[in-house]
Amino acid sequence: MLFAQNSTLVMTGDSITDCGRAYPVGEGDGVGSGYVNMVNALLTVKFPKYNIKVLNTGVSGDTVRHLKNRWQTDVLDLSPTYLSVMIGVNDVWRKFDSPDNPELAVGIEEYETTYRELISLTKDKVKKIILMTPYLAETDKIEPMMALLMQYIETVKKIVSDNDLLLVDLQYEFDRYIADGIAPAALAGDRVHPSQTGSMVIAKSFLKVCGIDI
Repeated sequence: MLFAQNSTLVMTGDSITDCGRAYPVGEGDGVGSGYVNMVNALLTVKFPKYNIKVLNTGVSGDTVRHLKNRWQTDVLDLSPTYLSVMIGVNDVWRKFDSPDNPELAVGIEEYETTYRELISLTKDKVKKIILMTPYLAETDKIEPMMALLMQYIETVKKIVSDNDLLLVDLQYEFDRYIADGIAPAALAGDRVHPSQTGSMVIAKSFLKVCGIDI
């Protein structure tokens, strides 16, 4: 099992992480209604004496550009023992839902450069970083947004490999559950924002990579 006693796990990202969490930092009952809440509850039930503090600093609508702007306050200042990050879907989505404002999208080169910078600032300050890939609950891999997102997913995998991080390949996990018979809309109605079922897929996948079977 990855997590040590009396440790702090900061989980940050966009709306998939945010999920109505408390501000400025979600903790305890304020971690929101999504996968962070499930991770927190499952860790508490499985390891009640470990006193693992889970903090949620996800912000709805964020790209990696936004994440960089708040990295000091929402990650480094919280002195995490472990850090989890999921970012990237909005970097791509803005290209499709805001075509009149192309500057809102984050190109693949900026995405990789910025993400690597954040990891470089942090990896020596924590015991481990876990990166979760962005994903779409989508079966058509040549659909334009899906095809573009795959490039960002591969970028996350490269960053993980180059920095000896842990990877949660959420696209693989969503694809696997869809192949097993769960309808994509049952996991995420708009392909992005997970249902409770989708959130459980994320939470279980995250904990499995951390050495915890639920």
